[in-house]
Amino acid sequence: MHRRTFLHHTVVGGTALGLAPRLPASARLPRKPNLIVFLPDQQRADTLAPYGNGRTHAPNLNKLATQSTVFERAYVTQPVCTPSRSSLLTGLWPHQSGCTENNRALPTHAQTLPELLADPDYRCGYFGKWHLGDEVFAQRGFHDWVSIEDIYQEHFSAGRERGRLSDYSRFLLEKGHQPDSPARGAFSRKFASQLPIELSKPVFLERHACDFIERNRRQPFILFISFLEPHTPYSGPLNHEHRLDEVEFDANATHPFDESMPLKYRLKQEAQAEEYGRTPAEFRPIKRNYLGLVTQIDRSIGGVLKKLDDLALADHTVVVHTSDHGDMMGSHRLFEKEVMFEESVRVPFLVRLPGQQQQNRIAEPVSHIDFVPTMLDLLGRPPHGQCAGRSLAPCLRREARPPSPVFIQWSPKPGRTERVKKNTQLASPAAVARACGESTRTVVTPDGWKLSLRDTDHPELYHLPKDPGEMRNLMPEPPPQIVARLTGLIDAWQKACGDSLRLVPATKAAGKI
Repeated sequence: MHRRTFLHHTVVGGTALGLAPRLPASARLPRKPNLIVFLPDQQRADTLAPYGNGRTHAPNLNKLATQSTVFERAYVTQPVCTPSRSSLLTGLWPHQSGCTENNRALPTHAQTLPELLADPDYRCGYFGKWHLGDEVFAQRGFHDWVSIEDIYQEHFSAGRERGRLSDYSRFLLEKGHQPDSPARGAFSRKFASQLPIELSKPVFLERHACDFIERNRRQPFILFISFLEPHTPYSGPLNHEHRLDEVEFDANATHPFDESMPLKYRLKQEAQAEEYGRTPAEFRPIKRNYLGLVTQIDRSIGGVLKKLDDLALADHTVVVHTSDHGDMMGSHRLFEKEVMFEESVRVPFLVRLPGQQQQNRIAEPVSHIDFVPTMLDLLGRPPHGQCAGRSLAPCLRREARPPSPVFIQWSPKPGRTERVKKNTQLASPAAVARACGESTRTVVTPDGWKLSLRDTDHPELYHLPKDPGEMRNLMPEPPPQIVARLTGLIDAWQKACGDSLRLVPATKAAGKI
């Protein structure tokens, strides 16, 4: 049973997502529509004006938002790179594709968007970070490939040229730079972050993207532009773009965890205090640099959008901006991702249809699991049986759609060791190892309830309308009817999508695990 069937039967009495009659692409546009997807790495939702932050210097994305559908509550399928990207490319849950952890190669049975589209009229390009195996090699239905990352060479599959460098490293070599990673003959992320903006990865991708659009202006195309920024190392040529007094933090930046919180999260908070600090005053320079990276990708996105305008292609192109996950960036005294807090799992999601000039806002929660079926729908293709989600095109067309919950998962790498403070006193070594290996399943409902159940750590329950900062875990004394309803949703979803993880019921886990 796919998610669309599950939704039909289980979502708060609603029915499955309905689609309006589809006209042939030729009846809507003089040519098949193009698709451009901007995919930064680790951009949280509230870095843009439509999500409440007008201080970030992102004029191009903020303008794009005024002409787009803004999904106010868009969630990833898993808050880490490879699993999330696997869902964005295939429409499968990470446990269905097998990409449940970083550095897993996308298996051949999981077809990507170009492979599902299967339209020879389209020229397809993927430029930037891939993180789904064989990083620097064109693959999976993409004809044009521009690579920027060299840290994944050890994950190349058998038969691949192990020493093959990314296009970006070869570009820097041509410019006369010497690799700072001589063992690989490549350039580290830290080295790249110290270069002037004209040699940066975003500008490198912008130039190649504009060339691709120019070359393919007379035929339909699909282009993914996958920036590394604003991912770590939280440094770049625009570190001082924002004044320190422009950097704001929510109240939860001073939120200490108590024993009601998952042990893994308490271990993270303790360990990261030694790396990033404990107070907003210590976090502020880091977040300033992070916002500078957002500005950096915004400038390159502006260059690509200008190319569309110059070639009169904007009225023939679907434009999407989203991210593979967010970044805690000091919230709850945490950084990076891999937790179920909103700052980690909620991302910007903008969709501009050809010719769209006005903003459309969708307040209900939506999931990246619906990205591929939505794009297929917009490109004139019927639903595909591989996809676990359903098209969001009715939302884009301002048609009514019944609200539905979204689901998020976390599956750790087997044998993975979390960064834990040496000689931590928070728990015994055995309890620490058990917590660090936890798996999570989370549901977020349209009415704002959020439940996270785990197999080896404490559950969490929040009511987001009253507690948007998730500062009060309602466990271990939760409203029983709410817990029963949300547990039932998770259980039904697991059965519908073949997820066999055994979770500890909230009633049993509310005490010590």
